[in-house]
Amino acid sequence: MAFDAPLNPAARLRSPRCSAGGRMPRRATPHAVLAAALLAAGLLAGAVAPPVQAQLRAPAAVQDAPGDHIVAIVNQELVTAVELQSRAEALRQAAARAGQPSQPISAWRRQALDELIDERVVVTHAREVAGRVDEAELDRAVASVAAQNQLTQAQLREALQAQGLDLARFRASLRDQILVERAREREVVGRIVVSDEEVDRELAARAASAGASAELNLAQILVAVPEGADDATVGARRARAEAALARVRAGEPFETVAREVSDDAGRERGGEIGLRPAARLPDLFVDAAAGLQPGQLHPGLLRSGAGFHILKLVDRRGAGDPALVQTRARHILLRVSPQAGAEQAAARLAELRREIESGARRFEDAARAFSEDGSAAQGGDLGWFSPGMMVPEFEQPVSRLAPGAISDPVRSRFGVHLIQVLERRALELSTEQRREQARNVLRERKFEQAYADWVAELRAQAYIELRVPDPS
Repeated sequence: MAFDAPLNPAARLRSPRCSAGGRMPRRATPHAVLAAALLAAGLLAGAVAPPVQAQLRAPAAVQDAPGDHIVAIVNQELVTAVELQSRAEALRQAAARAGQPSQPISAWRRQALDELIDERVVVTHAREVAGRVDEAELDRAVASVAAQNQLTQAQLREALQAQGLDLARFRASLRDQILVERAREREVVGRIVVSDEEVDRELAARAASAGASAELNLAQILVAVPEGADDATVGARRARAEAALARVRAGEPFETVAREVSDDAGRERGGEIGLRPAARLPDLFVDAAAGLQPGQLHPGLLRSGAGFHILKLVDRRGAGDPALVQTRARHILLRVSPQAGAEQAAARLAELRREIESGARRFEDAARAFSEDGSAAQGGDLGWFSPGMMVPEFEQPVSRLAPGAISDPVRSRFGVHLIQVLERRALELSTEQRREQARNVLRERKFEQAYADWVAELRAQAYIELRVPDPS
């Protein structure tokens, strides 16, 4: 659908600076996103890429084509047969490009009708609740569209006229996009609730994951107990192990006692097992080391099938919270739609990348001129962010980039990005900051369902009259 997701891939995930200098996620209402409307309409396809056949759907006015007829009325809006057919064909072509299985055109028509009804429901609601968009804001939106497509205002007007449209209709379409984004920002984000219990579970899961991926260097003193040993033998071995533990507690070097007492093959190394992933160590050892700091001795004997163990944690690596490594990056975002696919956005960004790497253009200048993200005015700078603050399809390629490197075009749910990592740093976050970060990650996970529920509620309250019960 034309209003399918927040238009800003990162502003929805950033917030004012916290006391430690990090950023916690939030959603922001973007307004410099409207080149997408022009691309979605297919108006300038020939101006920026090879021609793409697409039909404009302006929510505020639908013009009937010869032989066209109304298939649905949604509140005060119409859905026409020509529009339905155009959307169904766009869906079919997008699925074919993605390699999805083919299905009857009737199935695409049913999906298209659902999408068009949802769009009408959302936009009519937004017009009622989202206030007004002043002419100055619309002027800026139109200017952003023209700049993104490397057109002057006069050339934009000509491109619209070539499609049989006028600037007034196009401005009305942009106004609707702004209103929809405002309404969604206020009503969808506001309904997402994350409890303290959910935050606790998320932090516990992170800690467990970090522990599982850690590498531990342990040292042990093993007093072996033969299999099937009688009580007297077990008692004697326990006493020997307790005596060794007492020596270490009294201050004797662990290595010395291990060489004298241990039945383990590593006793010549002072009992040291060596650095190993926690997954390759016995659960008994991992659990016992969980509460230890490097250099600490486990306070009691451990009993296993092999005998009695005295355990010391020599070192722990790789268990740090990944949120401590923060990245500062900037990007250029181009939006896509069912009518104007990712291919032309990726081609445009690949061209910009060549210009930037050749020195013909600066990244920040290209971001200001072309990016459809709220960060455009800052040259695309997203500030500092920690793992989990960006959507995965954005974050994963960022994590693989060296500072200074520029990515290939990257597709996310918000469009196509060109990304440059500026720098990285290690940052210690407070407990409250970690909790807030986890809370915002949980909000992000809940957004899609919250949005779907919101649209379903609006649809249930809307007046919908189907003129063609079966769109097939």
